[in-house]
Amino acid sequence: MSLATNLPVQAAMAQASMRTRHKWARADGVDVFYREAGPAEAPVLLLLHGFANSSFYFRHLMPKLADRYRLIAPDLPSFGFTRIPAERDYRYDFESISRTVTAFVDALELKRYVIYVFDYGAPVGWDLALTYPDRVAGIISQNGNAYAEGLRNEAWDPLRAYWASPSLEKREPIRARMTLEGVKAAYFHGVADPSTIEPESYTLDAAILARPGNADLQINLKLDYKRNIERYPLCQAFFRQRQPKLLAIWGENDPFFAPEGAEAFRRDIPGACIVLLDTGHFALETEGDAIASQIRGFLSD
Repeated sequence: MSLATNLPVQAAMAQASMRTRHKWARADGVDVFYREAGPAEAPVLLLLHGFANSSFYFRHLMPKLADRYRLIAPDLPSFGFTRIPAERDYRYDFESISRTVTAFVDALELKRYVIYVFDYGAPVGWDLALTYPDRVAGIISQNGNAYAEGLRNEAWDPLRAYWASPSLEKREPIRARMTLEGVKAAYFHGVADPSTIEPESYTLDAAILARPGNADLQINLKLDYKRNIERYPLCQAFFRQRQPKLLAIWGENDPFFAPEGAEAFRRDIPGACIVLLDTGHFALETEGDAIASQIRGFLSD
């Protein structure tokens, strides 16, 4: 068969590798759902989502980068389509979620990767980096915080009130974030044109939160966030000692994580690239093309 005859076959194979595939992997006794796109031999981007979303958050980014990279986006436990057998008796806290993601990386035999962290994905990604520091080829932090400067006080007041004096009534203000209106408000905050946000995004998030018992699990997980803040010095020491290649690309109108959190990376990684976008927390929903372009430039340097 001639080279010319092979070209359509090669083009079809390349096109097929760019399609997003939907899979499960057993890790830590959990059936982890994940999305994957790109050639198997390409450099790996590990995409870690936040609250209240799932790997669905990366649905548009993955095809934009799959020609050059292998993108892997798992659903964290209690989010998306990841399944936890009842007999697993799973503890829903950040330590457990990080342990599961570490087991997932091992199950897929990922030895080197760039981590894309967003929101909850940041503390999970930092834990993974601390566990396997030599595997981190770079970090993309999209509103993924690691500094006290990034915590907008008014957004964190209900949690701080609970941490200072735990009580049942102090849990209820946190529950408001679990409703459809609460999720939708977080998507729209700081966005110039909310009509650009696909309703499937916040509707799917709210539907997953509405599964029986899930709201209480998510409240417990939010209350456990104090653990992540207490670990910030460990993360910052990792940044100083390892000097990973880092892009902080931030929706600067984020009601939860202020742009000062992005700028703070330069304190420990002087060469960090900081990009602020005129959008909100879920920056990929409105600025996906710009973020994909920034990632290409960052990784090709």
